[in-house]
Amino acid sequence: MFRSLKLGKVFGIELFVHGTFWLLPLFVLFSGMADGDGLAAVGTDVALVFAIFACVALHELGHALAARAYGIGTRDITLYPLGGIASLERMPENPGREIAIALAGPAVNVVIAGALFSGFVGAAFLTTWTPSEQISGFDLFFSRVMLANIVLAAFNLLPCFPMDGGRVLRALLATQLNRVRATEIAVSVGSVVALGFIAVGLYASHFGLILVAVMVWLLGQAELASVRMRARARAMRDRMSEWSEEPTGTPSTPVSPGFTGLAWDDARRVWVQYDSGRAVRVIDSSSPS
Repeated sequence: MFRSLKLGKVFGIELFVHGTFWLLPLFVLFSGMADGDGLAAVGTDVALVFAIFACVALHELGHALAARAYGIGTRDITLYPLGGIASLERMPENPGREIAIALAGPAVNVVIAGALFSGFVGAAFLTTWTPSEQISGFDLFFSRVMLANIVLAAFNLLPCFPMDGGRVLRALLATQLNRVRATEIAVSVGSVVALGFIAVGLYASHFGLILVAVMVWLLGQAELASVRMRARARAMRDRMSEWSEEPTGTPSTPVSPGFTGLAWDDARRVWVQYDSGRAVRVIDSSSPS
């Protein structure tokens, strides 16, 4: 139903806009019309949405280019109503590299905000301005874009997944803990932040903030499940690397050349899954009674 629209390629990375994204400018458009705002004001608000999401795309491009510096590719960048996602082929487990990639996105927003601020300061030196004069619509528009980039940078540095601050927190913890435990702690911190969002959202009747909180919690749990799965797969590969093509040890159940099933190996105190007489999987468990 909601197909993504391909906008093109940036630095060789495909850029998409998800079908649900268009609900946001439509919401802004109809909200402005319902409030009785003038056509110019409504048009400015819609243009602001597209300007901010252009900055979001640059934010994600910052992640992608930082990852490329470490030899990690990016499948695509997709914009959604709540933000953008750069689909990296993988996230490095080296804490320093993960921090660098995570901070590259907010750094882009800081640079954009700084450039706009410098533009305002430079314009002030080139023009004569008195307090009685009103700020032009042009200046007001770009001041809102500047503020939006400051908010984007600060929001993304919150210590919760999928925000960049959550990855930075996990990477810092991973310098002292294993990656699974570091992720568990980072996700727990993110869950506390999500509860704070829900509390504020309920108090202020802000449905959007509640939705963000739900997404933060769900994506945090998804990240934790993914890290745990990769850890289990890595442990299984390490176990299997100890085995030769022919089963070794002394299983409690005799293994014939064509045996397929599970057998207990007394030497390693593990269950071994066989396929036609070949060990294909090690299942770590307690000895059968």
